[in-house]
Amino acid sequence: MPGARTILHADLDAFFASVEQLDDPALRGRPVLVGGRSPRSVVAAASYEARAFGCRSAMPMARALALCPHAHVARPRFARYSELSARFMEILGRCSPLVEPLSVDEAFVDCTGSARLLGDGRAIAGRVRASVREELGLTVSVGIGPNKFVAKLASDMRKPDGVTEAPADVPHGALAAWLAPLPIERMWGVGPRSVGAFHAAGVRTFADLQRVDEAAVRARLGEHAVAMRARALGIDDRAVEVEHEAKGFGHETTFGEDVADTEGVEDVLRGLTESAAMRMRAAGAAARTVTVKIRFGDFETVTRSRTLDEPSDATLVLVRTAREAFRAWASQGFVPVRLVGVRLGRDGGHVAGGASLFPDPAAERQRALDRVADAVARRFGKDSIGRGRVEDGPRERPRGQPRAGGQQSPPQSSA
Repeated sequence: MPGARTILHADLDAFFASVEQLDDPALRGRPVLVGGRSPRSVVAAASYEARAFGCRSAMPMARALALCPHAHVARPRFARYSELSARFMEILGRCSPLVEPLSVDEAFVDCTGSARLLGDGRAIAGRVRASVREELGLTVSVGIGPNKFVAKLASDMRKPDGVTEAPADVPHGALAAWLAPLPIERMWGVGPRSVGAFHAAGVRTFADLQRVDEAAVRARLGEHAVAMRARALGIDDRAVEVEHEAKGFGHETTFGEDVADTEGVEDVLRGLTESAAMRMRAAGAAARTVTVKIRFGDFETVTRSRTLDEPSDATLVLVRTAREAFRAWASQGFVPVRLVGVRLGRDGGHVAGGASLFPDPAAERQRALDRVADAVARRFGKDSIGRGRVEDGPRERPRGQPRAGGQQSPPQSSA
């Protein structure tokens, strides 16, 4: 068996809401909801003070305000979140070159090779927490384990601002015993709609799944549950995958619960695309493809891509293209979304606006506006300038028929 790995999962606590409290001291200690106020708005994030009243992400904003009428509602500021996210990832990168972002506020870090220089997992987790607090003014919860699955479970156990370390001996012994008491709802891929099948099969905890042999698991619960049994024993061989920006620039975010509001998902997608476009321009690159990533509660993932006629680094073009890709999917039968992301595919290092002998004046004007906005953001901060909502006509409403086999099984939230 290969040597034991040390994997960290670092998760910023109530990220969006914490940023609002960071930037406005008057909000500290108060319930804060991040999102819009329209009838269809959903909560993008809830501070821990708001969660005490039952508010949570992906909840309709009207419902959250009914539970906590005195909550402060803050409009999302994705440029600011992106700025702090980049600084967070840079802090993690000091601990190891092997960093795999999962969303703007969480990432895996393989610290196996860093032990001689930085110490064991707890020592490295302490460095991360101290740096995030001192440099960003935020708190982060860290899970330490021998693999990605265990590390992510661990990070959710002492929130906020906590560290949890799991045993390292896999697959038998202390790690399996440590996992055994967890309810089966904590397993990736098991949620409200599928948990009944597990309960009917007598599986209510990880220990129950550990005791069933592989053939019986396959017969009772299906092929997908075989991998769940391995995870219940603490077995997960997946590597921490490093994102290479040479292939493109992307951002994604995971909602606390499935979001059934298409406008809410679009708002988040717009912010992610704006942030990715700003990063791309800073690298002097342009995109030829725009890919939207959509994940459902049962972990099924789809992508929808658009290829531009000409490479572009213009925010307006990229946001519209991402939105069109999303709406094309939604119009075929919208399903509540657990994760949304965007990737801007590079055009072999081509810089927009440099190839045509007869550049389009409107495109050049848009590029100039983007450059000015970027310069202002660099000089005065990313919240010093904003962009209005990009629209080009009436919204096509999705038909809303269910996806084939569309039972939703959202995983446990890791707020």
